[in-house]
Amino acid sequence: MAIADPVPSLPGRVGILGGGSWATALAKIVLTKQPQINWLLRSTTHVKEFTRLGHNPGYLTSVAFDTSRITFFTDSDVNDFFRACDTVILATPSPYIRYYLKRVRNSVIRPKLVINAIKGMVPEENILISDYLQEYKELKPGQIAVIAGPCHAEEIAKDRMSYLTVGCFDLGKAKMLSEELFSNDYVHCAVSRDVVGIEYAAVLKNIYAIASGICHGMNLGDNFQSVLISNAIAEMSHFVNTVHLLSRDVTESVYLGDLLVTAYSSYSRNRTFGNMIGKGYSVRAAQMEMNMVAEGYYGAKCVHEINQRYQVTMPICKAVYDILYGGAPVELTIRQLSTLFK
Repeated sequence: MAIADPVPSLPGRVGILGGGSWATALAKIVLTKQPQINWLLRSTTHVKEFTRLGHNPGYLTSVAFDTSRITFFTDSDVNDFFRACDTVILATPSPYIRYYLKRVRNSVIRPKLVINAIKGMVPEENILISDYLQEYKELKPGQIAVIAGPCHAEEIAKDRMSYLTVGCFDLGKAKMLSEELFSNDYVHCAVSRDVVGIEYAAVLKNIYAIASGICHGMNLGDNFQSVLISNAIAEMSHFVNTVHLLSRDVTESVYLGDLLVTAYSSYSRNRTFGNMIGKGYSVRAAQMEMNMVAEGYYGAKCVHEINQRYQVTMPICKAVYDILYGGAPVELTIRQLSTLFK
């Protein structure tokens, strides 16, 4: 009788899909706990330059890597990459994740533990990454986790104290991932069962950060910013508790903390994008000048369309959507929004 291959002890072989700043920060964190990782980058040229320089040539260039501890893969190797991993961290910008997952055969991804580190949704389907993995890739809820929190990649590069939360429908796996992959001397990692709430909060905080940036670009001042964000967390709480009723405390770092750092930090792409809009840039001009993905741009459309079903009152999200997609005048829209604040 044939003997089945032993089931690996999780997290087992860990892989990171994505080559940007957040993926690079996660690679740095994971390599403080694991002896080796698999890493899928976009192109052979990217891999060659990374190997030659000893750091990611495009992102967080100050972070040096021992490339002998990294097995690189490229776009054309996506199924081989998943086969080589037991646990996969998804860390691409949200507009690109469907491109990768559609190409991965279900038989290859189905046995894996998949961690969503993407702060966005699948734009084409307007669904959360966790829902996409269950509906289209046939993963069970206990095989899916999410990681989020107030943790800018640029501060990870400097070993600055940061806070993350791992959410998993299986809390035992969340604890294992926290201890085995993400906790170290400068990263504190909590655990949660609130996968859906954490994913939605990660999408929403980027939309609110765009609003914060717009108001900063308009020179509306700190007093207005404080009222904007206090209303934003109330709006977030109302929406998340409507779409996924679960006992949660939105003042925890994975909700409020992530919102605050994304809305106020100079590292925030979404705040930077909004700041340009507030200063008079067109949406297209701001996107071209940044040359980076502002997740809140895509999130604004996703949340607007999802909320057609739930009809939650979300004036800040609506204002951002109207400006970005409806061509609404910025000054008038923000002025009207301000009359709704308490």
